Amino acid sequence: MSLLATRAAFDTALSNLPPPDLASIERASVRQAELTKPAGSLGRLEEIALFMAGWQGRERPRADRIHAAVFAGNHGVAAQGVSAFPSEVTAQMVANFRQGGAAINALALACGADLEVVALNLDRPTADITQAPAMTEAECLAALNAGAEVVRDGIDLLFVGEMGIANTTPAAALCAQAFGGEAAAWVGRGSGIDDAAIIRKIGAVDRALELHGPHCGSPFETLRRLGGREIAAMAGAILAARMRRVPVLLDGFICCASIAPLAAVAPTITQHCIAAHCSAEAAHGQVLERLGLEPLLRLGMRLGEGSGAAVAAQIVRSALAAHNEMATFAEAAVAGAL
Repeated sequence: MSLLATRAAFDTALSNLPPPDLASIERASVRQAELTKPAGSLGRLEEIALFMAGWQGRERPRADRIHAAVFAGNHGVAAQGVSAFPSEVTAQMVANFRQGGAAINALALACGADLEVVALNLDRPTADITQAPAMTEAECLAALNAGAEVVRDGIDLLFVGEMGIANTTPAAALCAQAFGGEAAAWVGRGSGIDDAAIIRKIGAVDRALELHGPHCGSPFETLRRLGGREIAAMAGAILAARMRRVPVLLDGFICCASIAPLAAVAPTITQHCIAAHCSAEAAHGQVLERLGLEPLLRLGMRLGEGSGAAVAAQIVRSALAAHNEMATFAEAAVAGAL
């Protein structure tokens, strides 16, 4: 049976999130204190090493196998004129991913990640969230499990990305429902829309919240009603990674929005996550603040696809190289701590 095969299984997983291995963190901390450098002199690189130790259960964590998964889905709300591009672009970009021609292909190669592309019923968009729930219960479960299935044995680090024309609209709706606030506070320019489209987008989110808000009594129901297949898949992958104690690099606004409904009831869902970057999408900083995460990078990126996480993966590699390959004071015959 799939990890998230039923709503009950999803709820059970969310209410039984495993903690990090504190003993491994302590052992890694002892090693850090013995390395030939002043204590704390590598800043967040030291924190990353301890974080990875805690989730991998190793004094010397590794990033030999980094797995990237990009999920793609189409959205009925695109009919409301909320995107600068037509829905056909989703399938075209999936073809580009599979041919190796997209930014994420180049960046995954650069950081040494295996890249998996999962297209989710591109010929059948979700329902328009201004008029109906995005997915049926069965469709939402299928999407969650499509995400969970990418989390396999032996992965040292996971990051997920997305492709889906109009998907910043459901992402904004998910954040507004999970964290509160007006639709306008969560709506940004996404693919580069003009002022008229921004007004349409805010209106679409407002209508979706009015229609579905009273029925969003659980994280599952919020994802089902306001999300999308690729968004639910990212949530499924992140939750499955937690159950398997696989550390996760979170990408941009849509990736973070995918776990907003989960974080609203289970704030510790982000314990196994590092925020890779803060994107140029207006509301991403707000989401990170609500999730309690400080991003590694601020590069003005807003592509999605897992691209920011791929860049940050190289920082994780650097952190582990320093932690694992530096000599200790005893090994280097250096007298005393610096």
